[in-house]
Amino acid sequence: MLTTSTPTSSRPVQVKESVVIRFAGDSGDGMQVLGSQFTNTTAMYGNDLATFPDFPAEIRAPAGTLAGVSGFQLHFSSLDIFTPGDTPEVLIAMNPAALKVNIADLKPGGLLIVNAEKFVAREFEKAGITVNPLEDGSLDAYKLVQLDLGRLAKEAVSGLGLGTKEVDRCKNFFALGITYWLYNRPMDGTVRWIEAKFKDPYREANLRALQAGFNLAETMELFGESYSVPKAKLAPGTYRNILGNQATSLGLVAGAQLAGLPLFLGSYPITPASDILHQLSAYKSFNVTTFQAEDEIAAIVSAIGAAYTGALGVTTTSGPGMALKTEAMGLAIMTELPLVIINVQRGGPSTGLPTKTEQADLLQALYGRNGEAPLAIVAACTPADCFGAAVEAVRIAVTHMVPTILLTDGYLANGSEPWAVPNVADLPKIPVQFRTDPDGFQPYARNPDTLARAWVKPGTPGLEHRIGGIEKDALTGAVSYDAENHQTMCLTRAAKIAAIKVPDLVVEGDEGELLVVGWGSTYGAIHTAIEAARGQGIRVAQAHFRHLNPMPANTEAVLRRFKRVIVPEMNLGQLVKVLRSEYLIDCKPITKIKGQAFKVSELLAAIVEHSAAIPSQEH
Repeated sequence: MLTTSTPTSSRPVQVKESVVIRFAGDSGDGMQVLGSQFTNTTAMYGNDLATFPDFPAEIRAPAGTLAGVSGFQLHFSSLDIFTPGDTPEVLIAMNPAALKVNIADLKPGGLLIVNAEKFVAREFEKAGITVNPLEDGSLDAYKLVQLDLGRLAKEAVSGLGLGTKEVDRCKNFFALGITYWLYNRPMDGTVRWIEAKFKDPYREANLRALQAGFNLAETMELFGESYSVPKAKLAPGTYRNILGNQATSLGLVAGAQLAGLPLFLGSYPITPASDILHQLSAYKSFNVTTFQAEDEIAAIVSAIGAAYTGALGVTTTSGPGMALKTEAMGLAIMTELPLVIINVQRGGPSTGLPTKTEQADLLQALYGRNGEAPLAIVAACTPADCFGAAVEAVRIAVTHMVPTILLTDGYLANGSEPWAVPNVADLPKIPVQFRTDPDGFQPYARNPDTLARAWVKPGTPGLEHRIGGIEKDALTGAVSYDAENHQTMCLTRAAKIAAIKVPDLVVEGDEGELLVVGWGSTYGAIHTAIEAARGQGIRVAQAHFRHLNPMPANTEAVLRRFKRVIVPEMNLGQLVKVLRSEYLIDCKPITKIKGQAFKVSELLAAIVEHSAAIPSQEH
């Protein structure tokens, strides 16, 4: 059996603060496995990190085409980092299509490792390439290393009786071995993963390929030196690498436990939200029930039914599914039952860009229902923050008896970072009390602090009451078509949202000049760009929304403290519309809607431009 230890090298080792590396290849080349293994190893080593997996929308796009390129970018550092990085300094390209899609992002002078066996005429045709880029001088700006990974993998696994396709699947582990040598990473974690994941002869083949890649990098002196990124100085605690969807799932379980409620998830599979269903299905021991419904409507109404019976009802989806759930969301608002609706946003409209990220569902979340139908909205800002945001969504839903939307997106859902595992005993309880006393019971009588009506489990003696989507009498809950009652109930439902207590909007940075306002997954890029701008002497601050409905009570006061407010969003200016209409402040939009997250360089350029636009007499 192959054993490994922390790699060592006799050649020079250059210490670096941070590295951005990107793996790219065909969707069948195992790039996500390669990236995930390198990420897990890096997390265990103790670096701070951020990742960005990027994969095709098609389950299996035509091999070798631009549409079939799958990528995985990892930024790891000895310092605190907040994004997966703008541009990689290392690119591993498994075929011409991967090179064509990604080469523009590689830093000049960066290391480019290509799988030379794929740079042949038939592969060029699939990728729309007319001249061999390995021979035309177009790659002269990079440190080019050409390897025949297929042949090398075949040599490594010879004698195991594998077919051509099976041998070809080992080349990603060969490339991983090279990368482990290059950055002095221990291979033990990947060895254990391979041993648990595969059976012989595939187990032995992948282990051989991994070690052979490391040995090749060491013995053939492909690289003049290797690199070392020291461990990050993280606060004391227990950490794990976590994906956004994993953090959301754990946050839902924690929220239900803190409230003492069973959790019911009614969901219909949809990219990029499906992993929450997969994750929660593993937590049956925590009184979690998962139901894969036949469609989006059945998914949400099953969750509403669960909430009616006294469970925490949850439904998960993405933008297209939100559109289908809107009438049922109105039902949850009318019946005033606690429901958590998770929208992992993706590119739209319609089917749009299923595997690409976007923030274009904010207005849908705020207004996308018939009638006056307000509900609470919370947004997560990092993959790890999805945990806290999910707990907060549960707190609001059960405390105020109101449907609550949690907005994440594909960038957060599939990205990862180190997460400080909280002590469960330190998490505040979410008190829940079911009404059992029939004396003086009025179904829609309200708690004066929260405006929540009582939560009654069906079958409780003496507490029978009408429930459904038709307007309710303000006290009895009986069907009412009375005009004055309808106005009273519309105003009450709005007041209930306004009564939700949320923390004040926090300002990070210099007061008075330029404020960068964000929400959701733009946090990391904004934060990093602001730090860079301050290094240039620009007075700039950041304010980031977690609560989008209701907004913090000090929002207007914060915005008015600054001479100019800019709002970066991965949409065409949806939060800007809200801020302008609510507070009559001329916020300036910074928009991007390409299915990609903001680069730090893009936001830094916007900050510099808008800072310069503030009249000089105001500086």
